[in-house]
Amino acid sequence: MMKLSTVQVWVHDQQEALDWWTGKLGFEVRQDLTVAEMDDFRWLSVGPVGQPDVAIVLMAIPGGPVFSDETVGQIEALLAKGASGGLFFTTDDINARYAELKEAGVEFTQELTQMPYGIDCGFRDPSGNHYRLAQLGAA
Repeated sequence: MMKLSTVQVWVHDQQEALDWWTGKLGFEVRQDLTVAEMDDFRWLSVGPVGQPDVAIVLMAIPGGPVFSDETVGQIEALLAKGASGGLFFTTDDINARYAELKEAGVEFTQELTQMPYGIDCGFRDPSGNHYRLAQLGAA
């Protein structure tokens, strides 16, 4: 059996992303390692409190030799359009969580909306990644 444990999102600035994920969303640091042998590559991951087996890697967009300048530009363009991300979060009390996140300064791209599957809203991080938050089955 396979389990999903780690996903990654592109970020412009790892420290800014870390501050946002921990300060605004309340996530905790999973790993923060700098590998000197790999040109000071930083492996930085966070995860939701209470889900120790889930991690989100906050990955700086690498240049050469991993990506060409053209590819880096394309990734940055997708982030700027809000066309990157795709993580979906759930909560048992969307009204309370929405209010908490709004109070913390999270930028919402879609307000609370009743959908066939529950109540849903959209938000984005400082790098432009788009996320969804839903209370499934809520009316």
